[in-house]
Amino acid sequence: MKRLAIIVKGWPRLSETFIAQELVALEEAGLDFDIWSLRHPTDKKTHPLHDRLQAKVHYLPEYLRDEPRRVAKAVGAAHSLPGFDAAAEAYRQDVIRDDTPNRRRRWGQACVMAHEMGDDVAGLYAHFLHTPSSVARYAAILRGLPWSFSAHAKDIWTSPEWELREKLTPATHGAAFGATCTRFGAAHLQALADSPARVDLVYHGLDLARFPAPPERPLRRTDQPLHLMSVGRLVEKKGYDRLIDALALLPKEVHWHFTHIGGGALDADMRARAQAAGLSDRITWRGACDQPEVIAAMRDHDLFVLPSRIAEDGDRDGLPNVLMEAASQKLPILSTPVSAIPEFIEDGVHGMLRADTPQVIADAIATFAADPGLGPQLAQAAHARLISAFTMPPGIAHLYGRLTAMLNDPAA
Repeated sequence: MKRLAIIVKGWPRLSETFIAQELVALEEAGLDFDIWSLRHPTDKKTHPLHDRLQAKVHYLPEYLRDEPRRVAKAVGAAHSLPGFDAAAEAYRQDVIRDDTPNRRRRWGQACVMAHEMGDDVAGLYAHFLHTPSSVARYAAILRGLPWSFSAHAKDIWTSPEWELREKLTPATHGAAFGATCTRFGAAHLQALADSPARVDLVYHGLDLARFPAPPERPLRRTDQPLHLMSVGRLVEKKGYDRLIDALALLPKEVHWHFTHIGGGALDADMRARAQAAGLSDRITWRGACDQPEVIAAMRDHDLFVLPSRIAEDGDRDGLPNVLMEAASQKLPILSTPVSAIPEFIEDGVHGMLRADTPQVIADAIATFAADPGLGPQLAQAAHARLISAFTMPPGIAHLYGRLTAMLNDPAA
């Protein structure tokens, strides 16, 4: 049976449930594959979803210096692979434009992968269009195999245009096809590809079988505290600095408490910002949690807030899965009209989308606090939209068809 090799940045990762959900579903649909991870896991917890995956996981050298014998053996053996000359030329051209340790690491990892993966592998599939797809591309050229990708957010918006174009064009050993999870991102990549048909829009959607039915939520009284929460990495594009500033602007008559779930590089900065604003006793920082803990928190809160924005380097969210998870529990949503968020949430219908400035966010929170009926009304509409257009099976069926076609007919 023809097998697929799937390249990911790291396995398992708490922040990438959308990847775990997809891979489990593809495996259960009958796709045969191994996982090749560029990094070793760093999260102390895993999701129950990770335990369902049966595929073998191979860890490539995270840094080439860590496994010099393994790398040297693979690089030496690469010379005898059928696509070595073409792969070496592609790498040489890339180094001219991007002579960095990361680029050299991609080549070394690709040589190890191409040397070690079995002869029954008929194609490669990478999650993320930047580093994992570079490794997939080099390895695929070395072995003379087709490759494909799934693109998400940062990989689309922070990669140089020349690299995106080459990964989207067959003449430069580009992908057989690519999938991305938002209409916004798909339009951008289709404009760079040799043909728009090379990039498919495939929403992740949710596997609702993994989630409990939404709870019965008694109408909150205006004299009761408003329990706010968010789930996301503490990085610039999530906008938590502005949310903290917004919380500091809330009127004194609004009684609230905010809970954040997730880790990230700005953890210490956000805690210090909250302390400086005198908010530490009204914010709970829970750190990284597994998905059952996240869903339990969603069932106990009144409003989900995600003030996404475009970071200085161009990085931005796509369509965060946590918004769909909140909708699955009929938790009202306040977010921003950034990137593909409006593809799921129509302002005033399925939630509230506002500019990511502190005063505007504060005014929106105050509106929810003053009108206990508003949140449930919006949450009901978001839940209905989730069920009608954002469940997982259609996307998995489409992706399964594309991947099996690539394995059976590389020219498809």
